[in-house]
Amino acid sequence: MPSFPTAAMRLTGASLAAAKAALPSLCLAALLLAAAAGAPVLAQPPQTTQTTQTQQAPQAPQAPQASVPQASPAPQGPLWFAQGRPIPEARQAVDALSNAAADGLDPRDYDAEALRQAVQQAATGPVLASDAAARLDAALTAAMERMLADLHGGRINPRAVRANFAPQEERPYDAATVLREAVAQRRLPDAVRQAAPTFPLYGTLREALARYREIAAQPVWAQPLPALPAGKLTPGQPWAGTAALTARLVALGDLPAGTKPPARYEGALVNGVKAFQSRHGLEADGVIGAGTLAQLSLPMASRVRQIELTMERMRWTPLDGPRMIVVNVPEFMLRAYEIRDGKLDIKLEMKVIVGKALDTRTPLFEEDMRYIEFSPYWNVPPSIARRETVPRLRRDPAYFNRQGFEFVSGDGKAVTTLSEDNLEAVLNGRMRIRQRPGPMNALGDIKFVFPNNENIYLHHTPTPQLFKRDRRDFSHGCIRVESPVALAQFVLQDMPDWNEARIREAMTRGKSNTVRLQQPLPVVLAYGTVIARADGRVSFLPDIYGHDKLLDKALRQRTGRPSPPAIARAPAATQ
Repeated sequence: MPSFPTAAMRLTGASLAAAKAALPSLCLAALLLAAAAGAPVLAQPPQTTQTTQTQQAPQAPQAPQASVPQASPAPQGPLWFAQGRPIPEARQAVDALSNAAADGLDPRDYDAEALRQAVQQAATGPVLASDAAARLDAALTAAMERMLADLHGGRINPRAVRANFAPQEERPYDAATVLREAVAQRRLPDAVRQAAPTFPLYGTLREALARYREIAAQPVWAQPLPALPAGKLTPGQPWAGTAALTARLVALGDLPAGTKPPARYEGALVNGVKAFQSRHGLEADGVIGAGTLAQLSLPMASRVRQIELTMERMRWTPLDGPRMIVVNVPEFMLRAYEIRDGKLDIKLEMKVIVGKALDTRTPLFEEDMRYIEFSPYWNVPPSIARRETVPRLRRDPAYFNRQGFEFVSGDGKAVTTLSEDNLEAVLNGRMRIRQRPGPMNALGDIKFVFPNNENIYLHHTPTPQLFKRDRRDFSHGCIRVESPVALAQFVLQDMPDWNEARIREAMTRGKSNTVRLQQPLPVVLAYGTVIARADGRVSFLPDIYGHDKLLDKALRQRTGRPSPPAIARAPAATQ
């Protein structure tokens, strides 16, 4: 089924009604300037060809010649034209549309090439009649409003791809007003730049996107890596692929420029593979197994797409507060940030354990942390009680006392007697199970609460040995933190009475105690499979929940365009 013309996609401001009224059926209108100046007309946009699964370099999306979509003139008068000629800001606008790929957007979504040609002809050809200029002006306005809105809030409703962030239409951003004021004040490039996320890590992703497009254009990817001897390659073994592998690692920056390939798999080449493995969520042991070979062989178009998808996700939530906590689920990491004068300061960084990919995934959303609970009770969620706790107690009644469980009736009364009647009451919803504070408590000695509909929170854990694992999706959905004392110090830093000693004492007291924050602290549960650092290093993480694949599909369905080579998936093996 053909996709709706791009001019009708989520227009904002006054141009919405005008564009809807003027756009005919499901094909682009004839080129506006054809009637005004005799320019050639394309009745329909050219069809895109299917992208093949090759190692061809992914270029920034380029639009073929196409017709400009029609839109009725704006009631406020022309924005980009004076006396039938485009003003300088019109050139800036078409340049911004053409450069949308630098932010991971697709210029074809905004009719960039058709508008560029039309504005160029209007600047150098015959002076446009007022009605033709007004219609071209409206089409350029509609395209710019769409691009600004997409750049600011994203192109997809996050809730349609398993992320509970506010969609674009619920975000307080008026692209029409921003655009008109920017043109009036002659600061259009600034307005485009400011529409993008201001979080500093977005800028490093933007740089990484440009760099990986350049990497993909290098000829080293044309030569496939040969098969591994006996299924894996260990240091010291001969292998016909050492030259090709060296060239790839040099291109990626895992080996210094000028590194010569060894005759055997050894020395600097092994160190380069370890660096590559570390950046791709693999065990950095230097052994090339099926997982490492798959990541080394992945088309660079897939890496480019992975960066674009991570940038799209960053548009869904404004990461611009002075202090915040961000959990990046596929990275299994938590970072506490402070942002002052536009500069990002990572105050804290620690490992986390997130929900199991198979059946208890950690949801994605943003909420404000309101309080900390020391020595918390754990109220066993009804689903866990039905599926796990009650069956376990029936098999092993001694488990009830070992774990410090108790029943809680509807009026809040604690019942410490295990009986079949009480278990049935739990299954029927008349009672619940909770775990008392203590060394066996599933939440450990502290939990950090940001009230939400998913009943998700950060907490300590009595099983810290799991933090030694590289892949850490073991929980029922909540997030276990490696360093709860350090996190509590960050959260309570504006309450000087709560120093480290007092925090530790409260955690071990064995009596539940709630401390409310003086100021709410934003907590973002995010999902980014690309980490671009200020020093230029870029890490690509496995898509453990399949969210990248889902987002890629949604974006492709939105435009009807074919997908590039398959985006990165979690490796099948650690090597």
